Amino acid sequence: MAACGQIDGLSDGSQTGIEAGEGQICGLNSSPSFAPSGIEKLDGGSNSLSGAGATFPAPIYSLWASEYKKATGVEVAYQSIGSGGGVKQISEQTVDFGASDAPMKDTELSKAKGGPVLHIPTVLGAVVPTYKLKGHGSGLKFTGEVLGKIFAGQITRWDDKEIVDLNPDAILPSLPIAVVHRSDGSGTTDIWTNYLTAASPSWVAALGGNDKSAGKEVAWPVGIGGKGNEGVSAAVGQTEGAIGYVELSFAIEQRLSVGWVKNRAGKFVQPCIATVTAAAQGAKIPDDLRFSIVDADGPDAYPVSGATWLLVYENQTDEAKAKTLVNFLAWIMDEGEMTASTLNYAPISTALRDKAVAKIKGIKLNGAPVAA
Repeated sequence: MAACGQIDGLSDGSQTGIEAGEGQICGLNSSPSFAPSGIEKLDGGSNSLSGAGATFPAPIYSLWASEYKKATGVEVAYQSIGSGGGVKQISEQTVDFGASDAPMKDTELSKAKGGPVLHIPTVLGAVVPTYKLKGHGSGLKFTGEVLGKIFAGQITRWDDKEIVDLNPDAILPSLPIAVVHRSDGSGTTDIWTNYLTAASPSWVAALGGNDKSAGKEVAWPVGIGGKGNEGVSAAVGQTEGAIGYVELSFAIEQRLSVGWVKNRAGKFVQPCIATVTAAAQGAKIPDDLRFSIVDADGPDAYPVSGATWLLVYENQTDEAKAKTLVNFLAWIMDEGEMTASTLNYAPISTALRDKAVAKIKGIKLNGAPVAA
């Protein structure tokens, strides 16, 4: 079984038993071992890069930007504005790279002004149901169908029989459920709603079908919106009886309680590095590196897992920026991946990292490879 440390609620009934920054909760905090990417540092680059997009990986991207500046002096300015904003900005060529937890759709790729866009996977993470319920820490159990009914407004109180039946040892209050969802275009929402679509017929019916029940934005039947993972986690933390969904690192940072979710094998699985890694095992990776690990097979797979990508143009036109972009991406593959688990993200696999390196080597300046 995948090794996750136990997450217990605090005995005094405060928000959670997760300590902020407590990487050991996942039982898998060792650094991965990769062969060097083989991409040599390029001279003559610019002293800055700009990026924008997903909030899901913002904590690790912030760490990487800080470490990269210490190592090279290059300033990487990243705006955590949501995956929808990241796709928009890279498409309009207003940033050097975009970021998204949802691969760009073919229709989006066709609108990118700078030509073909490459998807460079960086880390994997868990999108978790997080809640504030006095007397209850982490570990409440949910199925996809129950979560779907909650977010569709069909289960409205914490002592609903369907929740109680999953948690017979918990004394749940007769308290209204306050649903919190994203208000912006979001890759985290894309992962969450794709899971609900796969696991909850009630959710799909409530949204009007598979073509409306998943994506970066959906027509939420109930709830209040928060901007970014930051906004959702803040709203949940301030509202007794609230439930929302955020990337695991945000729940840990904000000391929020985290639920366990039933996977395809019928097991309630704790979200952590090990179970996210288990979800990625056996994933079919296409040549363009656009893939999903939502609702994955495997006894230890956490079912609401996802990847996140940096979005870059295959064909660059500014030599200095192109060299700095390739240098930064190579540094992520060689150095950044080693620190992913410190913030409770799972590093990508060796095989996926090798495919990502090949994409980086394919970045061109006026038709010629930037990296030798």
